[in-house]
Amino acid sequence: MFRCGYVAIVGVPNVGKSTLMNALLGEKLSIVTDKPQTTRHRITGILKRPKAQILFLDTPGIHESKKLMNESMVEVALRTLGDADVVLHLIMPKAVVSKEDLEISHKIRETGKPYFVLINKVDRVNKDALLPLIQKVFEQLQPREIVPISALNGDGLERILPLLENHLPEGPALYPMDQYTERDTRFLCAEIVREKATKLLHEELPYALATEVEAYQEGEKLDRINIAILVEKPSQKGIVIGAGGSMLKRIGQFAREDIEKMLGKKVFLELFVKVEPDWTKNQRRLKELGILS
Repeated sequence: MFRCGYVAIVGVPNVGKSTLMNALLGEKLSIVTDKPQTTRHRITGILKRPKAQILFLDTPGIHESKKLMNESMVEVALRTLGDADVVLHLIMPKAVVSKEDLEISHKIRETGKPYFVLINKVDRVNKDALLPLIQKVFEQLQPREIVPISALNGDGLERILPLLENHLPEGPALYPMDQYTERDTRFLCAEIVREKATKLLHEELPYALATEVEAYQEGEKLDRINIAILVEKPSQKGIVIGAGGSMLKRIGQFAREDIEKMLGKKVFLELFVKVEPDWTKNQRRLKELGILS
């Protein structure tokens, strides 16, 4: 009997959803930074198992916002609940369950889908406090089961996959068994550049930055890739470029290393910065970038 289905990973921003999916897949698929709202798109990670194909859906963090781009990201996350067969709700190990997590739990339970809570970063919690915490979470969020984990260290992850397999519907694999995402190479390359830029620029450009592949030429031994980094203001362009082009060079260097590792060959990566005023408020542009559906 073979099983196949979608598993949504949801939660508030910066709780470790992308780290969890990357750990479960054994592949770096979703970009990871220490900044909230890094994930902007729904990304499918495909995991091959002997008797199952698990299709993980990494989603943007669910949070309140009146900004167009953030509203669209939350809409993507909530819409994913309807597409999933099973839902994993990732939460932080806090003594008080947040209002946001209570609301997320309510929306999940409304779907009637199998619902599990993962308490992430339990390596930071005193063991004596863990059992009372699990009991409190169970009473307030009412999932079918709670699994304490550390997505970063891998603690507890071995319990998740058998749990999911038991609740997936019977059916054939939906994707080739050697495929690990439905996203194409262009998207993954642009995301790697965005990750490096976000990490290196720290708090200087928190959200007004996007990336877009302008050209991609495949070669037998070398791929040539041109990627634009979008900002909203001329002053931001100067920050991304840095003195004498130093920052842009660093972003390119770190991104190229990851892209070459992903592709398994050499890459000529050219980055440039484009100023597009108020692109985060432009519906047409957000659609072109895949942030708004």
